[in-house]
Amino acid sequence: MSQLKSSFEKNGFVSPISIVDLETANSYRNILENVEQKIGHLNYRYKIHTALDFVYKLATNERLLDKIEELLGPNILIYNASFVIKEPNTKTHISWHQDLTYWGFNDDKQVAAWVAISDASEESGCMHMIPESHKNGQIAHKFIADKNNLLHHGQTIENVSEDGAVSLPLRAGEASLHHGWTMHTSYPNKSSDRRIGLNINYISTDMYQTQTNEDSAMLVRGIDNYNHFKSDSAPKFEFDEQAWIKLQVKENLIHQTYNKMKKNKVVSSDFK
Repeated sequence: MSQLKSSFEKNGFVSPISIVDLETANSYRNILENVEQKIGHLNYRYKIHTALDFVYKLATNERLLDKIEELLGPNILIYNASFVIKEPNTKTHISWHQDLTYWGFNDDKQVAAWVAISDASEESGCMHMIPESHKNGQIAHKFIADKNNLLHHGQTIENVSEDGAVSLPLRAGEASLHHGWTMHTSYPNKSSDRRIGLNINYISTDMYQTQTNEDSAMLVRGIDNYNHFKSDSAPKFEFDEQAWIKLQVKENLIHQTYNKMKKNKVVSSDFK
């Protein structure tokens, strides 16, 4: 077993991993912010790798995929990629949660890569994780209405003991990898710069969606002998406007899955 896989299986995450150099990361940020000037903020827009070419390039970066293959095996799908952006000097945060709780998958053969497009420091609100928390499996979440929580549905694990939590600061161009059951959070950005991250969810090709037959994914390495998902396509341009239109339909499907899982999984709710 590789050192990467051993550490991942023990702790539920590994960090940092160098993916691209600072110059490349800065060029990606410039593209992002130019597109945002045209169409608005892109925070938490799902499947953005189908509309923005640089996101597709990052998600299929050979260095990154090599690490994912060490953890998932040779046959890999990208299920989703989305930006997680905190504006400077704001109260926005992300509550304690587990990624896999509301995706609707049959299994947990999944790895999330969080790639820093700008520096993610303690001051700017980098992620914090609890080592070995993935070994506990799924933990009950509560839906809490909080306008400052970046999570769309406010899903929160309550009464988390943070004594053993560790911070995962990243420089622009670096990434962390974490398991879908690893408990994690991030605090407000108290810095004077945007904290821009890209979260990419990779799954094994034998995974499938339990809530719909219309979900989609993109094969990025190996062979898909299962064809459980409809196929997402790579963008044709730096910003693919036609793909952007299709993306919004796919977002609605993901939200529908979340809502179904809310009804099935959550034990209590503050949403009326």
